[in-house]
Amino acid sequence: MHLVFQDGMKMCMFMQNALTRLLRLPLLSVALVEGSALGGGSELTTACDFRLMAPGSVIQFVHKHMGLVPGWGGAARLVRIVGSQNALKMLGGALKVDPEMGLQIGLADGVLEGPLAGSGANALLEAEQWLGCYTKGPAPVIRALKNVVVSGRELPLEAALRTERDVFGTVWGGPANLQALASKAEHK
Repeated sequence: MHLVFQDGMKMCMFMQNALTRLLRLPLLSVALVEGSALGGGSELTTACDFRLMAPGSVIQFVHKHMGLVPGWGGAARLVRIVGSQNALKMLGGALKVDPEMGLQIGLADGVLEGPLAGSGANALLEAEQWLGCYTKGPAPVIRALKNVVVSGRELPLEAALRTERDVFGTVWGGPANLQALASKAEHK
């Protein structure tokens, strides 16, 4: 029994670390849910910046049915995404969150709607197109944006403000800023 506990704790720590590293990557990530994201799969979706759902897909925290609670950080991240009341309902009721409910509570950022939505390569292409408006632009600026959002989410306000100021200093007067000024880019 003790060995099983140790193995479970090792897996828990490994997955918390892996998913936290995913969330902190200096790029934007999207979970494309086709079919069912259950248990660990549902926790994985919370470690991405965005979640897209194909028609007929489901995100479900089934941990309660297994006599468990999320252990990979999914509960903590879920509270930040959907709020404590919705998280409690999802975890306590092991609710099957379909795309409509996902949009309603803020778990899903979009639902695929193309003619072949949810069909393999077409779903991936549609997800890439959806994400494109957020990733379009100079990579250093996208990385800087992700950095200030992560610090705003994870750090106390004073530390987040300091980080934002420091990151601002890395892009002010940089190539993307100078190019935008040279082209007289207006606020669009």
